[in-house]
Amino acid sequence: MHIPKHVVLKEVGPRDGLQNEKATILTADKVALIDLLSASGLSYIEVSSFVHPKWIPQLADAAEVLATIKRQQDITYAALIPNKRGLERALTVGIDEASVFMSASESHNKNNINKSIHETYPVLREVVEEAKREGLRVRGYISTVIGCPYEGAIAPQKVREVADALFTMGVDEISLGDTIGVGVPTQVEALLAHLLPHYAADTLAMHFHDTRGTAMANVVKSMEMGITTFDSAIGGLGGCPYAKGASGNVATEDLLYLFDEMNIHTGVQMDRVLAAASFIEQKLTKPLNSKQMEIKRHQEVEQ
Repeated sequence: MHIPKHVVLKEVGPRDGLQNEKATILTADKVALIDLLSASGLSYIEVSSFVHPKWIPQLADAAEVLATIKRQQDITYAALIPNKRGLERALTVGIDEASVFMSASESHNKNNINKSIHETYPVLREVVEEAKREGLRVRGYISTVIGCPYEGAIAPQKVREVADALFTMGVDEISLGDTIGVGVPTQVEALLAHLLPHYAADTLAMHFHDTRGTAMANVVKSMEMGITTFDSAIGGLGGCPYAKGASGNVATEDLLYLFDEMNIHTGVQMDRVLAAASFIEQKLTKPLNSKQMEIKRHQEVEQ
């Protein structure tokens, strides 16, 4: 088994996690969560989204959150940017990285963005080029890289076509998302075997939702293939507003346990991550869906 010495955890809970929650989270509580995460050793936090509030009302306070958090120098604070107007809003409060997003599935792209794949490219190109002029790194998300709720299985070639377009625009990294959590290690292997001859492993990240309990196995397979960057969400938060039935992201604390026990360095402290998870669990007034938080709750009961 190929085991890397170091991996990077990219925390997406404040954005990809909270955007799908029904409970309203106060701006001050979002800020407190991000500040707790900033103290955990994470090097990357996706803070919010500058999508129009009409589409994702949970993140309508993106500018206020970014203006209020206590930033640390060694952390990248990123935000999801849908279009040039969103970038203009983000630049007024300052971001370190802009994330653009689209799908490998035509149907999911139309439901999520209300545009075809080819209609989406010029919109994203405008964002990427302007962000680069402003000196920002740019990340590209590709959703439904293994399966789509409307179309079923997605061929790796479709993913490569979108990845080619995004890299040509100038994105620095692409996060490959199993949005509905249907993937298994053989499918992950097939996808990466198709992509890695064309792109360096350190320009790709994996973003697994744990709908069917296969996310951890997919992470291990991705490491075997040479990937060392993984998205995760505190407490396993998340889902997709346009992918019915998709559950949360793989939990940051569960991935951290895996890496710690495999002696893979992350620089992230488990106790600090669990403190952040406990905080947002209280604010959501429901148990978080991660194994480490379940263990923590049992231990507290026994004490």
